[in-house]
Amino acid sequence: MVNKRKLEARKRIALVAHDNKKKELIDWAIYNKTALSRHELVATGTTGKMLEEALDRSVKKLLSGPLGGDQQIGAMIAEGQVDVLVFFWDPMEAQPHDPDIKALLRLAVTWNIPFACDRATADFLLTSPLMHEAYTCIIPDYSTYIKREVK
Repeated sequence: MVNKRKLEARKRIALVAHDNKKKELIDWAIYNKTALSRHELVATGTTGKMLEEALDRSVKKLLSGPLGGDQQIGAMIAEGQVDVLVFFWDPMEAQPHDPDIKALLRLAVTWNIPFACDRATADFLLTSPLMHEAYTCIIPDYSTYIKREVK
């Protein structure tokens, strides 16, 4: 059985950045302001506030990452409420919520949504023709896992 989910032309993009990467994400968002204006944006707390100011537009703000915002975005991915994840994470600094970060990235892969963890990949993703049209993604079949017998 093939499970599919349609991503509309107007994508729901989650934006997340660690403290040392916030400026880079904001600079990227400003550079891509026109392209991002075609999409719905959701972000973790502080990043969302900074994006609203920089882009002069509304951004759905969740909790700060360490306070549960990463997990909120992960839940939104699992529920089909986020289509794309852009997460500028800092590979040079340990984070107190590293397990949450790993879980968020795992959910993006689990539900087969496009995601970028650096500026170059985010540029490729945002400039893809698929980003601005409807797209049907294939979701892996987890029925065997769901139906497994746990002893």
